[in-house]
Amino acid sequence: MKAKNKHISTECYPCIFQQLLSIATLMELNEADKKNFFEKLMQYLLETHGDGIVVQHVIRKATDTVINMMNKPDDFDPYRAIKTHSNTVALDYYQRFNTMIRASSSPLQTALKIAAAGNIIDFGAKNHADLDIEKELDSIDQRGFGIYDYDEFYKHLSTASVLLYICDNSGEIVLDKIFIEEIKKAFSSLDIICALREKPIINDAVLNDALDVGLDKVATVVSSGSVYPGTILEETSSEFRKLFETSDIIISKGQGNFETLLDAATRKMFFILRIKCTMMARLSNAQLGDLVLMQGNIRA
Repeated sequence: MKAKNKHISTECYPCIFQQLLSIATLMELNEADKKNFFEKLMQYLLETHGDGIVVQHVIRKATDTVINMMNKPDDFDPYRAIKTHSNTVALDYYQRFNTMIRASSSPLQTALKIAAAGNIIDFGAKNHADLDIEKELDSIDQRGFGIYDYDEFYKHLSTASVLLYICDNSGEIVLDKIFIEEIKKAFSSLDIICALREKPIINDAVLNDALDVGLDKVATVVSSGSVYPGTILEETSSEFRKLFETSDIIISKGQGNFETLLDAATRKMFFILRIKCTMMARLSNAQLGDLVLMQGNIRA
């Protein structure tokens, strides 16, 4: 499962261990099992030295390890209840956000901002116990863009036939749906395909989550084949890689997708996310907490 020319920065280790603690706590492991769990994952890091792998590999291994320890089926979703709650809360704000968009002088840009700000619903960047979804949704209009390549984004949309939209988290996909509805109003002939994770991982959205919020009503929904909290291109399905190559424009949502797709990005890719750690701030040349709409392959 090693990825060439990839490694884990020591800067990422604190977040990795916070994730391990979060899932161990969520699964209600006792103290002895928690220690066993941590030791298994630390052994994995020691054996690899963090070389040839990325953070997303560790999180997948951690999830599989804890599922096995709890004698759950391979497709068990530890975050299912949290994901359902996130979707329900976001759906409760659906009409409010649509009212904001209708009152805006630029509905598409307002919908874009809502979708970008919604990227805070990310339990890969925050402990599930520390995130107040209602508070974050209430403050969406207070967020600002640190990078805003909107002119190029609009230009690509206006000439595209197929848009590949790579989704990120549950809850957030409700705001993606609102954004996609506005894209379709502006570009009615555009074919929009939303790609979701193949297998449950943290609070990332899978196909069932997309169906729960009606994302399939506004776009074609498919699996990317990714079992990671990101999109490691060489470990996705051949069908997804073909879509990735042939789509006229790609929207990549979230920090995990940004981290794993940045090296593969061309000018047809646009990253939409909120910057949640210093490493992503450095890679994007944005500030911590900024919203970002960034065209790929123009700042290398």
